[in-house]
Amino acid sequence: MSTTYEGFSAEERAAMKEHAQDQKKAARRASKADKAAEAVRDVIAKIAEMKDSDRVMAERVHAVITAGVPELEPKLWYGMPAYSLNGKLVCHFQSADKFKSRYATLGFSDAAALDDGAMWPAAFALTEVTPEVETRIASLVKQAVGADGS
Repeated sequence: MSTTYEGFSAEERAAMKEHAQDQKKAARRASKADKAAEAVRDVIAKIAEMKDSDRVMAERVHAVITAGVPELEPKLWYGMPAYSLNGKLVCHFQSADKFKSRYATLGFSDAAALDDGAMWPAAFALTEVTPEVETRIASLVKQAVGADGS
């Protein structure tokens, strides 16, 4: 095991470059409505670029989140589909292929109200999006924004 810092991986550098491009693109948009519509198009386009299994899962996750909590605003975050509320990132989908992982991930930021005692999960591995998984995602996202009645 090396004790010297070797820097960011190629995948991490690519994600940072995507994030910078996303931020520049968002800053150039005119009105808030234009920004929101363009952000949705960007997310859908990014999902369409994904490999088959990641794309299918991302499409389902996107559909579940936007239908279940429509106040969340889709946007790109480090080149990944993400969803924010009042400008604060709540959750994001990370494809398995993005960082050459064995599974995709549904991650939540610290803005997500998932608190459960002294320790709780902030990311969930996804290998398939079944009806049961869709139900769990909808529940988690509603809880994350405080829309679950708690």
